[in-house]
Amino acid sequence: MTQKATYEQLEQQVEDLTRQVAALEQNEVSLKESAKRYRTLLDFAPYPVATFTLKGGISYLNPSFTKVFGWTLEDIKEGRARFVPPELGPETSEKLKELFEQRTLTRYVTRRMTKDGRLLDVIARGAVFSESEMGVPGELVIFRDITREKRIARNNEALLRISTALPEYPDLEELLDYITSEIKRLLSTQGALVILLDEERKEFFFPGVADDDKATKKRVKEIRLPVDSLASAEVVKTGKPLIVNDAYKDSARYVERDHEFGYSFDNYVLVPIQSHDRIIGVLAAFNKSQGLFEDSDMELLGMIAGTVGLSIENARFSDELKQSHKELQSLDRAKTKAINHLSHELRTPVSVFSGTLQILEKKLQTLPDDSWKRSMDRAQRNVERIKDLQEKVRDIILGEESETRQRLSFLVDECADLLEDIIETQTGRTELLDKVRTRIRDMFETKNAEPREIFLDEFIRHGLEKMGPEFAHRNLQIEQFLETPPPVMIPAEPLEKVFSGLIKNAVENTPDQGKIQVTVFNREPGPGFSVRDYGVGILGDDQARIFKGFFTTQGTAAYSSKKPFDFNAGGRGADLLRMKIFSEKYHFSIHASSKRCGFIPGRDDICPGNIDDCSFCREKSDCYQSGGSVFTVEFQLKR
Repeated sequence: MTQKATYEQLEQQVEDLTRQVAALEQNEVSLKESAKRYRTLLDFAPYPVATFTLKGGISYLNPSFTKVFGWTLEDIKEGRARFVPPELGPETSEKLKELFEQRTLTRYVTRRMTKDGRLLDVIARGAVFSESEMGVPGELVIFRDITREKRIARNNEALLRISTALPEYPDLEELLDYITSEIKRLLSTQGALVILLDEERKEFFFPGVADDDKATKKRVKEIRLPVDSLASAEVVKTGKPLIVNDAYKDSARYVERDHEFGYSFDNYVLVPIQSHDRIIGVLAAFNKSQGLFEDSDMELLGMIAGTVGLSIENARFSDELKQSHKELQSLDRAKTKAINHLSHELRTPVSVFSGTLQILEKKLQTLPDDSWKRSMDRAQRNVERIKDLQEKVRDIILGEESETRQRLSFLVDECADLLEDIIETQTGRTELLDKVRTRIRDMFETKNAEPREIFLDEFIRHGLEKMGPEFAHRNLQIEQFLETPPPVMIPAEPLEKVFSGLIKNAVENTPDQGKIQVTVFNREPGPGFSVRDYGVGILGDDQARIFKGFFTTQGTAAYSSKKPFDFNAGGRGADLLRMKIFSEKYHFSIHASSKRCGFIPGRDDICPGNIDDCSFCREKSDCYQSGGSVFTVEFQLKR
């Protein structure tokens, strides 16, 4: 080989080596860019991410990790972090070894500790990556905080268990003991209380207690404390729950409480027990076994209070009714015994006195009648009155109310005779009967009963346009919220009568300057519409009877001109009865809810008929918020 050939080979080798170096440099640049992209991706990941070296040290934490757990990379490297709970150390080491051997780790449910001392339930997933992927080899682990999910699931399970068990405890004391025992177990506390308010005596008492010591439990149930001696007073007054994790700050204020209970309340959580429109007491949990009370504890206790409030009130009423019934029975027995005793005691002296009068009468026979007869007759009459009274008392006690039964029998006979006379004189197709039958058909029958598809939004929009002129003389605001649900199958005539009747009812119950809202909606199990008025509302006792027919909700004096669509024009109550009959015949539901205006609470109280004339309303919104009614019609679509 010549010197020239050798030189050319060297040049070629140098050129190849140069290309290889350039390629290596390019690969290094690409690797750095790739590592940078991965790092950027991890920085923006919503879940906590940590990377470990093959020797087990943490080399990277993303911002989400610090946000969720509080620990920083400096905390880890300097050994200040207690990320893994001590009791889970061996298990964690085994899982890291498994990850290194199998290259992946799927759904490892465990717990990790935050910087502020909380334990979080997490799911960990991991994978081993090579140097070419991240710049250096190691392990990548992603965490997902499932603490809230597990707590919600646990709370739902507890609420379901409690709500299912409530009917098993009709007795108030047993019900409250069950509730407090569940609270004590769920919140891991020393004890729990149901604190009820005695409104008459302005005292708190403790009928529900959960405590490991039975003697303490019994003693606490006998305690009664003034309202202002407990922090529960603030909860009852404001209706807001309360967490106290440093009870020493209020120990001086509640000295009587701690003295009566015999132990201190280091920390506690209180939530109001709501029943209908008032607060009847407080649910309390105190002295948490581990850590301090958190908002999640207050949330769970609040959900329990919402679940059991009505049951507590019902059991309380039931308990009071049972007690009242026992007292009434006792009083009735005492009354019966006393009357029976008096009747018996009265019988003997009256009999003796009557016999004495008879003997005296015989002895006075020898004397002139005008000297004793009148006085003797008077005495005999009064003795007979006493006897008659004694017999009536005996009949009442024995249930022998013959006179009452005779009166009822007489009334029934009289009514029977009257009915027979009416039937005899009114048989046949008289003109009067024809008119009555025609009127009934007009009210409750339809001429065209063939169902057809009706789109409620179009139907109601057209109905309002058609009826508008009839109440144009009224100053009312009609608001329409019309969705477009699937069509319903119903004859048009009964639907028109239902809708027009509801509009008429709303207009006549709403004062001028007021408003009415008509809504078409689509929800499960089908579409429907509602008519809401912001008028006088219906009394609670009357709401159950408005669909019974021929029932008016206001006093006679409240109705004025009797002109249709006038305020308080009133009617005979037949419209709502007709709607109810149509609902049963054409398979839809109709129901009503109402709130009586607070400014005219009584049946005979009268609204002036115009918001501007109402002395209680400074603006229209005052009237809108004071009362009103909503009638809802719902259809069920066939599946």
